[in-house]
Amino acid sequence: MPKPEAVHTGQVETSLAHRPPREIELKLSVSPEAMETLCNAEPVLRHARNRGVTRRLDAVYYDTPDRLFDRSGMSLRIRRSGHRHIQTLKRSGAGDPLARDEWEVALPDGTLDLARLPLDELGEPFSALSAENLAPVFATRFRRRLRRVDYRGAQIEVAFDDGAIQAGEKTLPICEIELELKGGDAAALYEFGLALLEVAPLQVAMRSKSERGYGLALARAPRATRAEPVELAATDNADAAIAAILRSTYHQLLGNLAAAGASETEGIHQMRVSLRRLRSALAIFDKEIAAPALGPLADDAKRLGHVLGPARDWDVFATQTVPDVEAGDLGNIGLSELLRAAEPFRAAGYEAVSGRLADPAVTRFLLSFGCVIERSGWRSDLPSDAMQILAEPATDVAGRILSRIHRKALRRGRGFRKLGPDARHRLRLALKRLRYAAEFFLPLYQGPKATRYLARLSRLQDALGLANDAATTIALLDTLCAQAKQPRLHYAAGVLRGWQAHHGVAVSRKLRKRWRRFKALAPFWD
Repeated sequence: MPKPEAVHTGQVETSLAHRPPREIELKLSVSPEAMETLCNAEPVLRHARNRGVTRRLDAVYYDTPDRLFDRSGMSLRIRRSGHRHIQTLKRSGAGDPLARDEWEVALPDGTLDLARLPLDELGEPFSALSAENLAPVFATRFRRRLRRVDYRGAQIEVAFDDGAIQAGEKTLPICEIELELKGGDAAALYEFGLALLEVAPLQVAMRSKSERGYGLALARAPRATRAEPVELAATDNADAAIAAILRSTYHQLLGNLAAAGASETEGIHQMRVSLRRLRSALAIFDKEIAAPALGPLADDAKRLGHVLGPARDWDVFATQTVPDVEAGDLGNIGLSELLRAAEPFRAAGYEAVSGRLADPAVTRFLLSFGCVIERSGWRSDLPSDAMQILAEPATDVAGRILSRIHRKALRRGRGFRKLGPDARHRLRLALKRLRYAAEFFLPLYQGPKATRYLARLSRLQDALGLANDAATTIALLDTLCAQAKQPRLHYAAGVLRGWQAHHGVAVSRKLRKRWRRFKALAPFWD
């Protein structure tokens, strides 16, 4: 393979045969009207290093018939700007939604030349690819207005992009601002985004042009993102643990923006999970260091979670509760009428989520959260004793936190057999916080004790969750019956209530057994 030329991609001048350069970029979607306002906004003009340039950029994205690059979290394109052609291979950055590995090479013409990319280093099946294996999937055509700015010690390239993605006869508009870090601290990207937000509304947008292009070409909805294990090591201190845990919750939250905004059931669920993980993390750290910077994040997360709640409740009703009863083969009892009556409420829940995600307050929350992580904002305004806690080994702090939450859960469960609905709900919340905390710190502990503890805790929490879902279902049925007068709908609602009451007896017995098994476990962190 010919030696590829070195390309400057904004980080370091490097040969493709070595560690790939990384692109660190924050994307913000805007309306066409806001785009024109922001191009000449005061934060841009005051910090600009140049007068800017405007380019027309046309690109074609290629893949194999079985979409190898797409399945591997990669994209391959040839972009034309004037008479120049650039071949670019990008790969999603592991563990960082703002970062991507990027290899670029100039081409003499617009013809694919895979020999100039490090496919051998990627291994099979990439090393065996040839240009004949690839075909165009979609194209992008847009105008890019570029400005370089110096902002808070960082160098940022600001790109104002407007145009379209095309896949066959289908098109999708592009109207966004890309903030690419060319030097300095990544926190400046979030801070510059906040400065632009003061001028006009905008939203954090996590899907790249290639992701949207594949979605358009394949008629694929945005994907939900589950939590990844926290990157923690036994040698870390508490400060590093806080950074890793907050980063994990943030990445999951960002990863579900598109799916939740598109009213995807799993996207809404996973965004809600990310907010609960975040609130649990903030609560346990508040007990340790009471960092002033973390309080506002907890308030914002709580407000956003409340908006997601109704949409999630109606999703569970339509996709789990009613299908479970249908699987019982009770005959034609009118469950379809229940689903039809529930659909407007479900749609209203989705609309509330989409509207809330478009609210500048949510954008401010997301950008501020990024700033706190990148600037280690929890260290600000801390007394000396709290600063000493940050220097403690992560294992010491984790053991203290887990012991405290474990004891609280056991207190909540005293007299388990006689606990009323409210008390069981409080126990469920305590166990949920314990589970999140155990998952946060799990990388610090090895062995079957931790696995067994989490498995029993999860089974107990799931059983309590079923009981909570049943209570939620009753409230939803009350709402449906109050809005509709059809006797058949009321009959179906009555059957559903009876079905859940019948299963509640079995769940109650299962709960007592699972509580006993959990209570008998020795904590894995001791």
